[in-house]
Amino acid sequence: MADNTVVHIGENSPEYVAYLLFTTIAGIEDKILNSRGGVDRKWVLDTYAECMNAVRNPSGRASSVTRQRP
Repeated sequence: MADNTVVHIGENSPEYVAYLLFTTIAGIEDKILNSRGGVDRKWVLDTYAECMNAVRNPSGRASSVTRQRP
């Protein structure tokens, strides 16, 4: 009997987690990520780079984030 185990390499990679974070941010900011969406290429690259940085160095953002009290 053949082994039907499917392995998805990259599902938990930093790049994939950053991509999921990126798509979440795009949705929150009402960005449409297709050729007709008119999303600025610079925004896409900068946002993904920021997501990669947040995933690879989560403690690096703690000092720059300020919380506002309600």
